[in-house]
Amino acid sequence: MRIAVQEAAFDLGAEAAAFAAGAAGAGAVVTFTGVVRGDGGITAMEIEHYPGMTERAIAAIADQAVARWSLIDALVIHRHGRLAVGEAIMMVATAAPHRADAFAAAEFLMDYLKSRAPFWKKETRADGAAWVAAKEADEAALTRW
Repeated sequence: MRIAVQEAAFDLGAEAAAFAAGAAGAGAVVTFTGVVRGDGGITAMEIEHYPGMTERAIAAIADQAVARWSLIDALVIHRHGRLAVGEAIMMVATAAPHRADAFAAAEFLMDYLKSRAPFWKKETRADGAAWVAAKEADEAALTRW
């Protein structure tokens, strides 16, 4: 399992290929990448976190996913810093013997990252910047787990 919280961009193809190559015995590999949307005139997003605390929190939830869905492996990459529209923010990858477990674990990890991971996001628009408030829909998504 690998957890990376980094400022640098990552190569989605290279990360997915390396993850799949290391997932011996997997019958399914699922990947998801989140990108900065330009909705509502957003021009950039700034993401802040507390080093050390953030990685530990993500690792703990990834450990839960590995145990709950009998994953062979899991990967979470999440960026911080200033990101432009279209840039990748994060990537989740899961490997399991069967696709249902790989998909469920990936969704679980994504829901956690969206609502509970200790990141603070600020959206920048032409008319200024504002911190992103928690959304009820994101919190509600966690209730299914």
